[in-house]
Amino acid sequence: MTKVLVLYYSSYGHIEKMADAIAEGARSGGAEVDIRRVAETAPAEIVKAAGFKTDTAHPEIEGPDALANYDAIVVGAPTRYGRMPSQMAAFWDTTGGLWMKGALVGKVGGAFTSTASQHGGQETTLFSIITNLLHHGMTIVGLDYGFQGQMGLDEVNGGTPYGASTLADGDGSRQPSTVELDGARYQGKRIAETAAKLTA
Repeated sequence: MTKVLVLYYSSYGHIEKMADAIAEGARSGGAEVDIRRVAETAPAEIVKAAGFKTDTAHPEIEGPDALANYDAIVVGAPTRYGRMPSQMAAFWDTTGGLWMKGALVGKVGGAFTSTASQHGGQETTLFSIITNLLHHGMTIVGLDYGFQGQMGLDEVNGGTPYGASTLADGDGSRQPSTVELDGARYQGKRIAETAAKLTA
């Protein structure tokens, strides 16, 4: 069975919800799925003052070597000034040993994100994640236009061809919509199906 890792960092829970939806989609695509989060690197006083969500059902990833155990890795993180946050970047900065061995070459990768506003850097954040995956030799699967939910202008929604996304509003009050979660499920399923074909 194809093994998929959903690896995320979430400050306020939006990406955590999207990670669950990605995992649902991957499971519907026939994969065995693990959800892991990267370590919080912000000082405890910042975490408390900013009101970060600290309770989660998902364990922290065991370390970078765990990535080699999967056929596909889907990475989710919110935007920080148009790029992935330092917590996720710090984790990928520890993967040099895997890069030296080519341990992730040929695996499938994808990315998903959250921003406060429509133009808050969703696509640049996704590319900041995807760049790391490409350097590791991974094959990228985005949110293709087979998912029609990202089309139309009737309502404000996340969703880009580069990966599933959600909008949180400036105060974090907006939660992922049905359309955004469906986009995450669609991408997760496509990633699982692609990985299954490549490992067959």
